[in-house]
Amino acid sequence: MQFSFSYIAEDPKNTLKLLFKRRTDVMPPPPKITKHHPSSVDLELVKRLVAETKATNLTAFLTREFDQVNKALAGRLVGELRAGGVTASSSPKDLTTQQIVRLHQLLHEVRFSDPSGSHLSPAGEYNLRLGVMKELHPDLIATYAGDVRVFEGHAFIVEAAVSIGGKELKPGINVYRFANRIPLLFEGGSDVITRTATKRINWNAYKINQATDKVGVFVSIISTKIPFKGAGKEYIGDDIEEMVSAVKQAIQQCGVQLRVKIAKVLAAREQQQRKRNLTKYIPDAARAIFSVLEKMAESEPRGPKRRRLQQQTDILQQVSRKEVSEGTLE
Repeated sequence: MQFSFSYIAEDPKNTLKLLFKRRTDVMPPPPKITKHHPSSVDLELVKRLVAETKATNLTAFLTREFDQVNKALAGRLVGELRAGGVTASSSPKDLTTQQIVRLHQLLHEVRFSDPSGSHLSPAGEYNLRLGVMKELHPDLIATYAGDVRVFEGHAFIVEAAVSIGGKELKPGINVYRFANRIPLLFEGGSDVITRTATKRINWNAYKINQATDKVGVFVSIISTKIPFKGAGKEYIGDDIEEMVSAVKQAIQQCGVQLRVKIAKVLAAREQQQRKRNLTKYIPDAARAIFSVLEKMAESEPRGPKRRRLQQQTDILQQVSRKEVSEGTLE
């Protein structure tokens, strides 16, 4: 299958036709329904959950509406609220504003298990690799998908690909940014992906020349809450340590893979160069060896070593009979 787009302008020179062929039949995993993580909710969301819940008591409300909250943990939370006149059998809808505020504070004070990330839908290394290969046709490519990480209670995954060579790339670091698989096209200079790729990565450590090599850096951040900056939501802030660490690790892991591949390419290239260099000396070496053999064949054998050599091989007789020539040695 393929997708075709055509735009017919009044001036035929401005007519545009694009054709995108399907590159893969492997779809990303569909996201699963999940509950709110306690560390990610704000006060207004807690108030809305309290107003809309069907739970009849506070323990059921906590386990039903929030992720990573079991009955034991819900009981501990209710115990912290007892000083405010709340019990496990209290109805969530009977909570006062002050009690809801205290509950919100507790949800951010208690350390909960991190969300699983099953509600996210990353493209996957396979599709990311195929996409880059289809569009750029690079000489080398490496991909990496990081583990699920957490920022303010929201799970996120960073996927990255780094390519070397290919078409439509200028020398240097070419950064392509994605948020939930959607490309970010503007205000890239302040983005965490751009700044990490250009400022925080030592490309020389991976045998990559940042100035002359054609390097493509593709990074996609998947999350239920992308920390955009600005009203246009065109770039991701560079001031979030969790994001900086995850993006840096993803690019570095791609660099490690590329270093191994580049080392193999350089070793093969060096071996070919040594072979070419040695080949240049073969005619001179063959000429010198044949000259020595000719002189030995014309002279009588002297000494036991020479006689033993002549008995073991008939090379000298072949030289005498012109069966072996300088071209044969080459």
